[in-house]
Order: sequence, then structure tokens, then C-alpha cells
Amino acid sequence: MKISAGLMLFRNTSSGLEFFLVHPGGPFFAKKDEGWWTIPKGELLENEEPLAAALREFEEETGFKPSGKFIELNPIIQKGGKKVLCWAVAFDVDASKFVSNTFEIEWPPRSGKTKTFPEVDKANWFFYDEAAKLINERQVDFLNQIKTIVSKS
Repeated sequence: MKISAGLMLFRNTSSGLEFFLVHPGGPFFAKKDEGWWTIPKGELLENEEPLAAALREFEEETGFKPSGKFIELNPIIQKGGKKVLCWAVAFDVDASKFVSNTFEIEWPPRSGKTKTFPEVDKANWFFYDEAAKLINERQVDFLNQIKTIVSKS
């Protein structure tokens, strides 16, 4: 089973609880919106600790280095069978200043031409209702876990 690890930033504003999500870059996701946003995440390297992988992936995909108390959430299994580990952390970033790493693929397919795309093409803060519509449906559980944690604190 493939395992990914990621972080979900959250912040409590005067208007309510917000969640930081990213949209995958590249041609396959260009016209996909609802249900395609995600936590910044990626697969673990060999012998890598899951939280270290989550921090590495977050920085690669956003350029940010969150700090604070990392709260381990219950993992989820996405439709494709991938297990996703997630840590929540109360940390504020300016979403407009994110910087993503890039990847190369042959595009258009079978063209012989290689194009470079950002791994993440959008990042933003969302209140629960919008986040729940935009995020991968299995990852809604992460939003719910954070809401529960915040309501108890």
C-alpha cells in the first residue's frame, strides 16, 4: 500500500476557522476544481519518518516551513487505496506567496515535447463549507477532526 504524509494548516480568525488547501498543478487538473483540492502531501522516502516527510512535502509544494504543535490526525484511505497520514498545525501563511516545486512530463502526450508544470498551481484558505466541497472527498475527515479538536480547546 502506498503511503503519503501531509500537513493541514488551520487558523482561527474573527470570521471563523479556516483551512489551508492546495490545488494540484499540471495539465490533468487544469479544469478540475471541486473534489480535487488537497492537503500538501507526498510519499515517504525510504526510512523517512512520516512527520518529516509531511514537513518536507509541505515545504516543496508551498515554500512555507510551518512550526508549532503538530497534532497527529487519524489516517484516511483514498479511493485509489493510498493511505494518507496527516498532522494538523495552527499556523498562518500568506497563501498568495506560496512557491511550488515543478515536475516535467511529455505534453501533449506522444508529442515528444517535455513541458514543466508546478506541482501545486493554487493555494488558499477556506472556511469549512467551501473546504469540504473543494477537498478530496476522503480528506473531509481531516477537516472534521480539526473542527472537533478546535471546539474542545
